[in-house]
Amino acid sequence: MATEALRTELSDLVRKRRTQRQLSLRALASRCVDPEDPGAGPKWTHATLGNLETKAIKAPGVPELRALAAGLGLPFRLLQEAAGAQYLGIVAPYDAETRTLIHRYAELDPDDRAKIRALIESWGSKGKCDDLPEQSARPQTDM
Repeated sequence: MATEALRTELSDLVRKRRTQRQLSLRALASRCVDPEDPGAGPKWTHATLGNLETKAIKAPGVPELRALAAGLGLPFRLLQEAAGAQYLGIVAPYDAETRTLIHRYAELDPDDRAKIRALIESWGSKGKCDDLPEQSARPQTDM
């Protein structure tokens, strides 16, 4: 009987980002406050974060994911996707770099979004074959 491999997307993301930011588990735990309920204090303990990085734990809820995103300085949606993949097997159709770009774009104000769209559209138009002759819409027939 084949067993399905344990998914670790959220665990890997947390471990990688914590290492990049050179945070101890205790330092990260103290930063993990839900921005929608800061009075509640940290939502994670250092022990639970350590377990998240190394073992299977119960799926965190939305407040815990928001707090973790705040503590790691990452977009909430990125942690949502990683948790969805790890706990529910929901895998986004894009690679990690593309997803990060999408999440960062979503955080921009409308003026900056318009600038990014204009830039992408200008790049996209360079690949078009506007100088090729147009093909006739009607099929050629032998007479």
